[in-house]
Parts: sequence; C-alpha cells; structure tokens
Amino acid sequence: MELAILGGTGDIGEGLAVRYAADTDHRVVIGSRKAEKAVDRAGDYEERLADHGIDRDIEGAANADAAAGADVVVLAIPPHHVADTVADLAEEGVLDDQLVVSPAVGMQGDADGLHYRPPKVGSVTELVAERAPDGLAVAGAFHNLAADRLANLDADLDVDTLVVADDESVRQQVIDLANELDGIRALAAGPLSNAAEVESVTPLVINVARYNEDMHDVGVTFH
Repeated sequence: MELAILGGTGDIGEGLAVRYAADTDHRVVIGSRKAEKAVDRAGDYEERLADHGIDRDIEGAANADAAAGADVVVLAIPPHHVADTVADLAEEGVLDDQLVVSPAVGMQGDADGLHYRPPKVGSVTELVAERAPDGLAVAGAFHNLAADRLANLDADLDVDTLVVADDESVRQQVIDLANELDGIRALAAGPLSNAAEVESVTPLVINVARYNEDMHDVGVTFH
C-alpha cells in the first residue's frame, strides 16, 4: 500500500511518517507545497530511522504528486489550509479513489490555553468531506496524539485514537491502518457527524499537558 502524508514536514506528519516507515512495509511518501522541502525532510527521516537500525526509503514530492499515486492520503495540514488544499487537489484531478484521512483540528489559543474552534460545517473532518469530490472515502483519525511523542522513535506510545467515517467499511479500514502502529489502538467513534466531539478532545489534552509538568506527552486511552 502507498501512504501519502501531505504536510509530512509538519509535526503530526513527521510522527506519522517515521512511525509508518518504522512499523510497516507500506510505501511512505511525504508531501509539501514545495517538492524540494519534502525531499529534504524525507532524507532527514531516513537518517533518523537508520540511527535506529531501520533501513527504509521515504519519498518526498509536491502534495499533488504525492496524492496522485497513493492508496491512502493523510491530510496532516494545518486546519486553516486543509480545505483549500483538498479543493485544489480535487480541481487538479488527483483525488479519485483514494481513502482520505484528516487529523486536523481547529483551535485558537489565548492566555489560558487552547480552545476548540470548529468551522461552520461542524468539524474540520466534515469540512474535508464537503470539499472532497463526491464519492471519495473520507475519515477522521489521529486527532489526539502527542506529536512530539509520536515522532520520538525511542518513546513507547500506548495511546488510543478515535476513528470516524460514515461508511462502516471505510471506518474499519482506517482502524486497521492505525492499529498497524505499535502502541496505538484505534477505536470506532461513529460517523463524521461525531467528528466535532473527537476533535474537541485535542485542545483539552494539550491544556492538560500545559498545566501538569509531568504530562508533556499526555495521550488518551479508554478503559
């Protein structure tokens, strides 16, 4: 399977790229608005994996080129850019039959911490689905993961991620994909209309990390 991580040079994209390269045999391609930046970062990730005894190739490309050849496209893109990115990819005709996964969360910070700020449609995941071509499989996952811990290959994860998708088979496909990462357990959270509840956990987790010195990389588990 070919996995394209658009915005793969950012924090959550970095973590997903190195973890999927380390834990699976999937072909990993990271995308960026500038192909050169993606290629450079892909080389950095390969070196980090090599330092851990893992010999893997990671490719870098412009977002459109990365998405065009992928089976799964992860939109690890800031929430204020993700809708336009999806619309641009759709206009370029590179989104066809891929599975698209959104981990983006709309947040706004002030002196007290971060607060959930969803778009008018209800959630960033639903906004992605709205901008995507009709019939494209869209799911939400990886929202509440601590990016620094995800990118640290020396760190054990032991966290859950919640998956939303309207089609149950799509939801299960993303659950299976997420469960391939060591230390991550994926759980079904229902259709896209539940994405707001899932996304809103992210600022809560970040605020807990901020106000508790021993919880910098705090995550969520369900028992």
